[in-house]
Amino acid sequence: MLRLRLLSVLLLCALALVVPALTSAAAKRHPDDLEEGVLVARYARTFVGVPYRWGGTSPRTGFDCSGFVTFVYRHFGVSLPHYTVSQFQRGRRVARGALRPGDLVFFAGLSHVGLYIGGGRFVHAPHSGTRVSVASLRRGWYRSSFAGARRISLASF
Repeated sequence: MLRLRLLSVLLLCALALVVPALTSAAAKRHPDDLEEGVLVARYARTFVGVPYRWGGTSPRTGFDCSGFVTFVYRHFGVSLPHYTVSQFQRGRRVARGALRPGDLVFFAGLSHVGLYIGGGRFVHAPHSGTRVSVASLRRGWYRSSFAGARRISLASF
């Protein structure tokens, strides 16, 4: 009985030493997507108020939805195409319930895209006559027309 207890204590001590080392190594191999996404979301929010412009790709001239996403990710060294369907083919699929800041959110059969910023909200360039703004995924048209989401890792580019 004493041997069993001693063996159990030794095993627990060994695990206490090994698990943090494994966790640290895994963290080095896979950058923290959440941290990256928060930076992307913060940067994206700085463009709230920029006018919508079809085909627009800069804050000087205005943005359309995919141009906005392309511009924001380019700031972080990630090249995305200026086309929602092509953007949807990048990164990895994310379930609606697992969204993190920085994820791309798509609507209406991939005809619209925005950047998730957390708390059930996203920032996007809606349509002609509007400006880059924050909207809720939980209400109205955006809730009912949600088509999927993608996570783009800055480290993979």
